[in-house]
Amino acid sequence: MSTDFFTANQEMLERAVQAIADRTYWSPFAESPSPRAYGETANDDGRAVFEAYKGGDFPLDQNPAAGAVDGEASPFGFPLGIRYPRLEATTLIERAEQALDSWREAGPEAWVGVSLEILRRLNQRSFEMAYAVQHTTGQGYMMAFQAGGPHAQDRGLEAVAYAWQEMKRIPGEVTWEKPQGKHDPIRMGKRFTIVPRGVALVIGCATFPTWNSYPGLFASLATGNTVIVKPHPGAILPLAITVQVAREVLAEAGQNPNIVQLAAHAADEPMPQALALDKAVRLIDFTGSSEHGNWLENNARQAQVYTEKAGVNQVVIDSAADFKSVARNLAFSFALYSGQMCTAPQNIYVPRDGIETADGHMSFDEVAQALAQALEKLVSDPARAVEITGAIQNEGVVARIDAARATGLPVLCESQALAHPLFAQARVRTPLMLKADANTDRDIIMREWFGPIIFVVATDSTRASLMLAGDTVRDHGALSLSCYSTDDAIAEQARKVAERAGVALSLNLCGAVFVNQTAAYSDFHGTGANPAANAALSDTAYVANRFRVVQTRWHV
Repeated sequence: MSTDFFTANQEMLERAVQAIADRTYWSPFAESPSPRAYGETANDDGRAVFEAYKGGDFPLDQNPAAGAVDGEASPFGFPLGIRYPRLEATTLIERAEQALDSWREAGPEAWVGVSLEILRRLNQRSFEMAYAVQHTTGQGYMMAFQAGGPHAQDRGLEAVAYAWQEMKRIPGEVTWEKPQGKHDPIRMGKRFTIVPRGVALVIGCATFPTWNSYPGLFASLATGNTVIVKPHPGAILPLAITVQVAREVLAEAGQNPNIVQLAAHAADEPMPQALALDKAVRLIDFTGSSEHGNWLENNARQAQVYTEKAGVNQVVIDSAADFKSVARNLAFSFALYSGQMCTAPQNIYVPRDGIETADGHMSFDEVAQALAQALEKLVSDPARAVEITGAIQNEGVVARIDAARATGLPVLCESQALAHPLFAQARVRTPLMLKADANTDRDIIMREWFGPIIFVVATDSTRASLMLAGDTVRDHGALSLSCYSTDDAIAEQARKVAERAGVALSLNLCGAVFVNQTAAYSDFHGTGANPAANAALSDTAYVANRFRVVQTRWHV
């Protein structure tokens, strides 16, 4: 007998729908890994499950498989050795299409109910997920727990809430009556059926495999599409756990588990291209480089493609009441997960004549040195610093640090390798901060340097800083823009620049909120209005094009 997961989770759904309308704080998932929220043994149990995965076959029934895929290595210095079932792209597509008919017939309540139950069960496995995310991405444990677990689950639930809200606007059946004067009115019965687009493909990234994948996965699943989940070859485990949970829930709901499948592949296989170009794939969600995102947008013409790509995030410093607080806030943003976040700031614009503070005038060099000193202080204790920086996900990021240093720009704060107290072979690097000039170094600073690389850039004025920021967003994309100013007129100019360029703006962040962070149900992640992303997580536009309405009408 199948289980009614919609009724079981309806209260959570209704509260999520209310949250996206109110846009105030709410979450059904505890973000603190406390025993009170998850149980006394939850952490030990989760770690034990992760340890048991290492060196073995991941328990995912997608048989018959055409071999196995392995090769993941923890950025903290050891191989995982986990083997995942490998299927050909044609097999994955065939199974997804076969599962689509029954899933289509199940209808919106079943689609949404299953999605909600998957999220609820994923939350119960948040500690297991934390270790999986930590040792594939390099995130520190606390970030891995929060971003890989509850915060990712929030983003998935947010997408489900938007999907349900949009689908329920469509009535199931109505009687249509048109007056005809002295004659009998024309009466017709009309039935409106929500139908999915087809097969959806979710392409995961190496740094935030769940947080960036869950919006697209659950937006597609909750609107009746079958989903093929293709993880990054370096971060398979978090999405393998996700697919495992999804297939268990689908089976309990009386549905075909192949509604959700894992497409694990080796790094040198053309699996992503084969899947993305198949005519059956009608939806694609992608997070990654501009090169791959642009390729999908230009070539996967049969599909609706949602992309989050590269961008140049910027900070404009005009003035500050308490510059020490500004510097501490920015230093944390620079160091958090070693800058391996799509929202991490890269370019810091400061007028070459300096800024005004409550303690008096600061020259450009004094501002730059204060930022460098705040960063150096933050990472001065390696045992504390590694919990903030985490580890570098791959050697390409390390090479990028070396390339930035090789530009010859003056070094304000050197990148250092730190010894991790628990993992001797961990790949840990502190941020590199360089001094640049907007007039002479534009070719360097106007491209994304993904990782722990920051440029403090001298500009002719705050007005020049804002103009440069707006032009950069329009030309190269950005997911975040920050401005620090005690002048209301400057803050208003920054807001106008942000709105015209299409980028989220943060003003005068000095406390416990950082530009890197966004809150589900309240903050829109991305706008879809500049080259860094063609969609927002989440809004109506993100879900409404994942389904269609087919009508049947007849005379009454």
